[in-house]
Amino acid sequence: MQESPLKAAIIPVTAFEQNCSLVWCSKTMKGALIDPGGDLARLKDAVARAGVTLERIFLTHGHADHCGQAGMLAEELGLPIEGPHEADRFWIARLDEDGPRFGMEARVFEPTRWLKDGDSVSFGEITLEVIHCPGHTPGHVVFFHAPTRFAFVGDVLFAGSIGRTDFPMGNHQDLLDAITGKLWPLGNDVTFVPGHGPTSTFGQERRTNAFVSDAALARG
Repeated sequence: MQESPLKAAIIPVTAFEQNCSLVWCSKTMKGALIDPGGDLARLKDAVARAGVTLERIFLTHGHADHCGQAGMLAEELGLPIEGPHEADRFWIARLDEDGPRFGMEARVFEPTRWLKDGDSVSFGEITLEVIHCPGHTPGHVVFFHAPTRFAFVGDVLFAGSIGRTDFPMGNHQDLLDAITGKLWPLGNDVTFVPGHGPTSTFGQERRTNAFVSDAALARG
């Protein structure tokens, strides 16, 4: 059986059990961290144990549990930060205040590169597509690897649920439109890592998710 070109390990961080993903290219062992929001010692240990050389940090959105310590890690390791979409700039600008509010250390930073719909990011020989999926936050992005049918969706979609939209600049209809218009067309066979909780597939959520299953949406 041929080895998958994309490898991934999920490392829950912060009191919110946020799913930080360590992703790497199995051929080059070069990789990236998606949403390193906190617990940096744990993340660095996981990277070392996997034998991965980090090249980049990718961010899905600007909430503290997903990106609060990203700037600190980038500064320490000399890594570029790519993402989220610039519409989340206001969330990142308030990290110094939001961190203590949620019982965690967080620091404002400036991403090396803001992302937009249709962009791509890469590490080793792996390229991920960038899909702008607003609703939970206005600048939320999703990372998709078409060859392995794998997506990292942050807080857009969960196993059995969807992202909250009661935060500033959240929009419930935008979130539903992003899920049904941008994620579902990728295919029912796509496995996704959510920002919290277990993995699932788009097909499973279309069958059973109380918010965005085909049946739930048909009821309106």
